Amino acid sequence: MKNFASVAALLLLLCFPVAFSGHDYGQALSKSLLFFEAQRSGVLPRNQRVTWRSHSGLNDGKSSGVNLVGGYYDAGDNVKFGLPMAFTVTMMAWSVIEYGNQLAANGELGHSIDAIKWGTDYFIKAHPEPNVLYGEVGDGNTDHYCWQRPEEMTTDRKAYRIDPSNPGSDLAGETAAAMAAASIVFRRSNPAYSRLLLTHAYQLFDFADKYRGKYDSSITVASKYYGSVSGYNDELLWAAAWLYQASNNQFYLDYLGRNGDSMGGTGWSMTEFGWDVKYAGVQTLVAKFLMQGKAGRHTAVFQKFQQKADFFMCSLLGKGSRNIQKTPGGLIFRQRWNNMQFVTSASFLTTVYSDYLTSSRSYLRCSAGNVAPSQLLSFAKSQVDYILGDNPRATSYMVGYGNNFPQRVHHRGSSIVSYKVDRSFVTCRGGYATWFSRKGSDPNLLTGAIVGGPDAYDNFADRRDNYEQTEPATYNNAPLLGVLARLSSGHSGYSQLLPVVPAPVVVRRPMPIRKPRVTSPVRASGPVAIVQKMTGSWVSKGRTYYRYSTTVTNKSPRALKSLNLSIKNLYGPIWGLSRSGNSFGLPSWMHSLQSGKSLEFVYIHSTTPANVAVSSYTLA
Repeated sequence: MKNFASVAALLLLLCFPVAFSGHDYGQALSKSLLFFEAQRSGVLPRNQRVTWRSHSGLNDGKSSGVNLVGGYYDAGDNVKFGLPMAFTVTMMAWSVIEYGNQLAANGELGHSIDAIKWGTDYFIKAHPEPNVLYGEVGDGNTDHYCWQRPEEMTTDRKAYRIDPSNPGSDLAGETAAAMAAASIVFRRSNPAYSRLLLTHAYQLFDFADKYRGKYDSSITVASKYYGSVSGYNDELLWAAAWLYQASNNQFYLDYLGRNGDSMGGTGWSMTEFGWDVKYAGVQTLVAKFLMQGKAGRHTAVFQKFQQKADFFMCSLLGKGSRNIQKTPGGLIFRQRWNNMQFVTSASFLTTVYSDYLTSSRSYLRCSAGNVAPSQLLSFAKSQVDYILGDNPRATSYMVGYGNNFPQRVHHRGSSIVSYKVDRSFVTCRGGYATWFSRKGSDPNLLTGAIVGGPDAYDNFADRRDNYEQTEPATYNNAPLLGVLARLSSGHSGYSQLLPVVPAPVVVRRPMPIRKPRVTSPVRASGPVAIVQKMTGSWVSKGRTYYRYSTTVTNKSPRALKSLNLSIKNLYGPIWGLSRSGNSFGLPSWMHSLQSGKSLEFVYIHSTTPANVAVSSYTLA
């Protein structure tokens, strides 16, 4: 009778409008965000709420001459894997972009933005040059040999990178997507940071597209843990879609239109979406562009993208030509190892697609017939409710939510007594003997973590050595932020499709450059005003170069002396200033800048304007 009741309830959800009740989605949202704080690497901030964690990985990157302190541990280990970390940030940013108002209503917008910035701050460090990206810190093989707290790990912290000789289009493409999506999040609250992220996104896409190759062929230590089975075409399309959404640059829309067929965007009929396979996400975003009326001459190609998005959604509802497997309790089932990652990612896509269709007054076209958008949202709700406890075992697969949740999570930090409570050194193998093998509950509650979840028959064993089911991951939680925010707000009307914007300027290369000869202010510090403008561009050997003119004006009634400028993100030659290390000053022949006078200097490089700011000055 219990199984019959569960099936009946599921049928009711698919047939009638969503009734949002039963679970406290706001509470689940708040707990889910706490998990990201437990996964932080680096120097923890003063407002850290997960207090059993402490600083860790403080020498990351040092042996390679680069600062790679920060970022996230991906799951229950202490390795920083770039590909799943970037996907995590992309999905958190997408959640904020779509449901920022709902996150704010729950008091969690600030925490969501903090979680995103913890990732993007790290990516900025990991991308020290346009064609260099560090994609892993630590080694899965040596890390998994030990069971230690991140605060005192003794495992190898070697940093691994991709570059033109060792390409990784999938890794660079996903990181570009993360930076582009995050630039939208910070557009109003931190415009300068938003522009910086977009600059990195442009460079990373250019790197990924020009030097093509799978990242796990260059960072071979990642292949056993996060191998790129789908290749890199999906990430290139994914990055292009996010860069178009972030910049409104026609180049990226044209890229999607030109390459949709050849790169599989219009050909692959998907039944999964996650850190490796992005096609369903691309198809959903491109369908949004089509509904917004932005497709233009690419309409026919974009319609094929949307047909594949429809295929994915229909397969989840069981109304397609190839439907995805589900457990008897109704949970999506893709694989036995961390199946929940596919559940949360698919739930997010069905949620946003439901709102896209509702906003455009459209319906879902399935082989079994047309489907109302509300059924997609109902399906997402059914998956979330299963995660939170509406399942045959009455188990919540979110740690700390409900009365019955996993107590023995496969997670080093939570399973070993907090470093703040007992600083007795836990040895590499001793951690397995003392803490991993314990039958008792974890000493630290990993609040909000979504674990791997049950098997194909809804069975689950709460054992620490059952890593397939009890290990959590950041990319399990990230898509849930948007879904939980959406569900917590009830079933009021949504308009997720922004008005059609004027046609953007077409550029030849993917560079976030304003129209030539348009003057724009950069920064002002006291009496010093700085204005930059692009005065010319040209193409050489397939690359576009730009000439920038920067004017520094003394607005003080007194003479300006000892001027020091900070110029960041400069990748080419500069003329008109004297240089000492990383600092720039007045040219050697100029002892001071008189009141009302200006100084001009120029530089050339193949990307957006450098970041020019005043470090110090004195007035005569």
